[in-house]
Parts: sequence; structure tokens; C-alpha cells
Amino acid sequence: MTKTTELPETCLPTWSVAELPEPKPLGLRNWASFIGPGIVMMGIQIGGGEWLLGPEVTARYGGGLMWIATVAIVLQVFYNLECARYALYCGEPVMTGFMRKRPGPMAWIAVVMILNLSALIPALSTNGAAVMAAIYLDRPPGVEDKWLVTMLAYICLLLVALPVLIGGKVYNMLQTIMTVKVAIVLGFCLTIGALFVSPTHWWNVFSGFVQFGNVPIKNGDKDGLSNVFLHLWREGSWPLIELGNIAVLGAFAGYAGGGGLANSTYSNYVRDKGWGMGQQVGAIASAVGGRDITLSHLGKVFLITPDNLRRWKNWWKYILTDQLIVWAPGCFMGMALPALLSLEFAHYSELYNQTDKLDWSRAMITADGIRHAVNFSPATGAILWLVTLFVGLMVLLPSQMSIVEDFSRRWTDVIWSASPHAREKLRDDQVKYIYYTLLFSYVLWTMVAAYLFSTYGTPKLMTDIVANLNNLAIGVTAFQLLWVNLTLLPQELRPRWYHQAGMVACGLFYLGLSTLVFVTRQWPAFQQLLFRS
Repeated sequence: MTKTTELPETCLPTWSVAELPEPKPLGLRNWASFIGPGIVMMGIQIGGGEWLLGPEVTARYGGGLMWIATVAIVLQVFYNLECARYALYCGEPVMTGFMRKRPGPMAWIAVVMILNLSALIPALSTNGAAVMAAIYLDRPPGVEDKWLVTMLAYICLLLVALPVLIGGKVYNMLQTIMTVKVAIVLGFCLTIGALFVSPTHWWNVFSGFVQFGNVPIKNGDKDGLSNVFLHLWREGSWPLIELGNIAVLGAFAGYAGGGGLANSTYSNYVRDKGWGMGQQVGAIASAVGGRDITLSHLGKVFLITPDNLRRWKNWWKYILTDQLIVWAPGCFMGMALPALLSLEFAHYSELYNQTDKLDWSRAMITADGIRHAVNFSPATGAILWLVTLFVGLMVLLPSQMSIVEDFSRRWTDVIWSASPHAREKLRDDQVKYIYYTLLFSYVLWTMVAAYLFSTYGTPKLMTDIVANLNNLAIGVTAFQLLWVNLTLLPQELRPRWYHQAGMVACGLFYLGLSTLVFVTRQWPAFQQLLFRS
């Protein structure tokens, strides 16, 4: 039996000890108690990659590169499981776990701040603003409408912060919004796909999830695909890979599933849902209706006893159900269904070959294609155009809201646990003061960032930069998270060898992608800069 004196010494005060709560049995009667963090994560992650980059990649290469999404989602399952493992044991988010390791909180705060740079770029709200402009103008906005898109982007950044002000727990509001989003987006795509998308495209997309080894090549002036393994078998050499679009492919992988530090927030949701020791710790309260909700500064752990191990196994079933039955299948559908619509309808749009000239056109190619498709009468096409644009808003704006919330939540937890001043001076019911100060400060910053990118950059540049920074973040923290779980958790609860292998593969995959993007896109520019100087 583990004793309290055997708890590891860390760079933060030692956990207190409490009893691991008994979970309700899994079953239809208790379905509401085990559906939560996975549906929230799914709703958050049906965003930029699925609606923007997924259709762009499939329009160019068909479904042949969907295998990248398969690898990304499977590896992220391992990552999410390890986030949940830590939170179930002590009720802390993994960011607090990072602070517990040497060289100490301040060093890890600096690392996390660098890895979190992508959150400072409000990519989705700008694309959402373009969709809103299209609804208002009844046409895709052009360059002459940039002022309208910019103004709407500012409005969107303000609006997305409002829902998290109410609901008791902030998590409860997120769960409600993301559940509605998932139902509307996947329901719409599935309905249109079942009724109007050809079986050829269905096969193209879903078979692409298992076409491992397909890579982009240049076939004359056209983009094409070649399978590296078949090419090596037949020709005895590797194919010449087209690296010109590697940033787009890196972004595609970065947005498939989750990516970046967004996946680490799964541990926060496990805590706020009240799973495992999260039930003993509390949650972040909303500004309105959260008076009785508190959050401990530090986590609580349980002793390793036969009864607690039995309860742990039952809680672990919650996590497996949430990830393998809800989150992962939802992510596959979230990647596949928008791609189906893109393959069927995108070529009807005049925007189809203009994505380099008008960067926000990616957000409405499918809607414009449906409007002009020969499948529909002009009246039906006009109605579906508006409905598809509305669905696009349901994709983009809640995801931007989640980024605002995620950033505020992450740094609230870091300050709440790592700062001695916060631990000593602030009561358990005062965490919301830190949370909402960060939230409103972040909203103000994103408005500045939106101005800078609208003036000196583009929405497409924002989207690609965010996704490729996400690759670096999840690659680094995969190894960091594995280190935390192998050293801070009791031996009986540590990840088994196949979980460890999955985490190592996750880290290598995403670090490899970010390195490839840097070498092919950024290093040549850096060399030119050095040469000129």
C-alpha cells in the first residue's frame, strides 16, 4: 500500500490525499455521466483543418492523403489517454504536472509560452468573418470587401467570449455549445453526402484513410500522388516528392483531430467533468451562476489499495469509451464528411482555382459550389448556399471561442497552481478572477493580431502558421507528458509499453513534420537572409 510519505517530491507543494470516488456504472441509464470531454474536444476540433484545409487537400489530391489524418488521430488518442491518466490520478491538468518537474515552474512556463504562440493568432475568426460577409452580401466577398471582413472579424472576437460568462461551470457551457455544433455540422454534412455525393467520392475519401505512404508529386503541371512503398518496389528508388505544398500538408496533419496544446486541455475537461480525482478538486466557475463552485490550487491523490485500483479501472473505462467510441470516430467523420462535399461540389465554384488570390475563399468554396451545382435548381441552390454558410459559421466561430477559452484556462491553471502568491492569497472560489482577466486581455490581443494580419498578412497565412506551430507543440509535449506519467504516478498506474510506444511515435511524427516544414519552407529564406547580410 502506498503511504503519504512515499509521494514524490516535486517543484510544487506535495499533493494531499483523499478517497478516489466511485464511478457510476457505464450504461444507457448513465449515458450523460460519461459523455462529456470527448464531445467537447470533438466540437472544438471540427474546425480549421476539417472545414478549411481538409477540402483544399482533397480538392487537389482526392482522398489519397487522408491517411495522414488516420495517423494523426490515432497518435492523438495515445496523447489524450495520457492526459486523462494524469488528471484521473490527481485532479490536476497536465500543465500543472509539467510545472512539478525540474527545472521548476518558471522554466516550464517559458517553454509553454513559446509552444503556445499559435494561440496568439486568431485565424478562425477571420475566416468566420468572411463567411458572415458572404451571408450579408449574398456572394463571396472580394478584395474590395476587405474592410467589411475586418470589421466583422473584430465583432466575432468579442462575440465568442460571451458564452463562457454564464453556465455555472465554464465547462458546462462548452459542453452544450459543442454538442449542438457536432449535431448540426455532422448532421448536415451526412445528409447532403448521403443524398447527393456519388459513391465514387465516398470510396475515394474513406479508402484514403488507409492508403498509407501516398505522397504528393508533380506530374507535368498537375499535382499528383505516388505511393512511396509501391514506387520503391517497382522502380527501386524513392519517388521525387513535391515539397512545394509541404506547409499545407503539415497544416492538414496539425488540424486533423486536435493538435498543439489543445489536446492537453483534455485533462482540464476530465477534471471539470468530475471524473476520477477531479471530483475532489473542483472546476473553474463562470462569471454568472458559479458562486458555489470552487477549485483547489493543487490536486489530490489516492492511496493504492485494492478497492481504489478497482475504482481506477472503472474510471479508465470512462476514458476509453470517451476516446474510442466518441472522440476518435467523430474526428474521422469530421475530416471525411466536409471532404466529401468538397470533392462533389467544389469544382462548380469560380473560387476553386482562386485560393492563392483570395485567401479567405477556402471558407466558402463548398458553399459556392453547392450554389452553382447542376444537381440543384437555382432556388434550391440559393437556399443550400445560405445553409452551408451557416454551417461554416457553426464550425469556425465555436472553435475560435474554444481557442479563447483554452488559452485563458491553460494560463489560469498555470498561475493558480504555480504562483505562491495565488496559492497563499486567493481563496478556492476566486479562480474566476484570474480566468476572466486573462480572457478579456486575450480578446484585446487577438483584435490587435487580427489588425496586424489583415494589414500585413493573410487569413491563409494565419491558418498555416497556427497548424504548423501546433505540430511543434504536440511533438515536444508528447515526450514531456510521458516523462511526467512515468515518474510522478505510482507504478501500478503508469502507462504500459504500448502506451509508451504510442507517445514516442506521436512525438516523433509531429516533430518530424515541423522539422520538414522548417527545412523546406523556412530554412531557404533564412539562408537568403544570411547571404544578403
